[in-house]
Amino acid sequence: MLIGDVARLSGVSARMLRHYESLGLVRPTGRTDGGYRKYSRDDIRRIFHVESLRSLGLSLREVSRALDDPGFTPSDLVDDLIRQTRERITAETELLTRLRRIGAAEPAGWKDVLQIIALLQALGSKSAGTRQRAALSSVEEAPVPVEALVEAALSESDPNVAGALRWALAQLGDGGLTLLAEGLRSPVAEVRKRAVQSIAEIADGEATALLQNALANPDIVVRRYAALALGARGVADAIPTLIDMVVEETSDVDAADALSALASRPALADQIAARLVDCLAHSGVEASARRRLTQALADIPGVTTSRALAELSHDEDRTVALTAAYILRMRDAR
Repeated sequence: MLIGDVARLSGVSARMLRHYESLGLVRPTGRTDGGYRKYSRDDIRRIFHVESLRSLGLSLREVSRALDDPGFTPSDLVDDLIRQTRERITAETELLTRLRRIGAAEPAGWKDVLQIIALLQALGSKSAGTRQRAALSSVEEAPVPVEALVEAALSESDPNVAGALRWALAQLGDGGLTLLAEGLRSPVAEVRKRAVQSIAEIADGEATALLQNALANPDIVVRRYAALALGARGVADAIPTLIDMVVEETSDVDAADALSALASRPALADQIAARLVDCLAHSGVEASARRRLTQALADIPGVTTSRALAELSHDEDRTVALTAAYILRMRDAR
């Protein structure tokens, strides 16, 4: 078979076939009377073998070794090809992500593109100061895609940078809530924590709904952050978790403040007081927790609280009794 016929059959150009011949990779076994290259069936079979190995990413030198070296073993080479392919996929995925983010920002011109690229690079900087400046300027200087800000916020460990990123997301409103909601389902505890913290700073009805759903999250840290944020927003669903935080001495001062804010609504004051009293009466509650619960009653208005404090002023625990009596005097003096 002549070179032109082989090229049509194999899909390998005549020029490449001549290159293979110059490398000694595929040599035609014969010539015609006119001096033209003539390929046998074995030659064509070898061409297909060469192309098959090239499709795996082997260089022509590696292909030659694989076909001609009897002692050649493919395992190490295949492992190396797997590593190279993974690295290439990672690089290409990163490039695709970057391009999508630039496209999502809808840049008006190349100047905008360059600004976006600079900010994206700054968000990925090893310098915390650079990342913080990028977060603070992301809202004003260039329309950085919300996906990039969410990804940065969910991975940021520096508290100052994390705060700047949460602020930037809050300025964008509900644009990143879908991605942050995915963060709440992350298998990584730190990511879940950062997600709920970011949602808590977005003053939006959809954010509030996400926080309410987060009260049922399996992660207790997520539930606590959600409760604190909801308490500040006047959402009664947060009350049980907030009281648990007081009992467990976990951000108990913040939890008590949130309960106080909720109790400014008359409809909730008696409900909160009744729950605090129920906890105080529970036999399994430790003495230190009973003292914190008594202190939490200080800023809860209403008759239910006053009656509870009057009873507690005679409590067997002297500290609880003295605390309740003191709170009562302060309330009477108002």
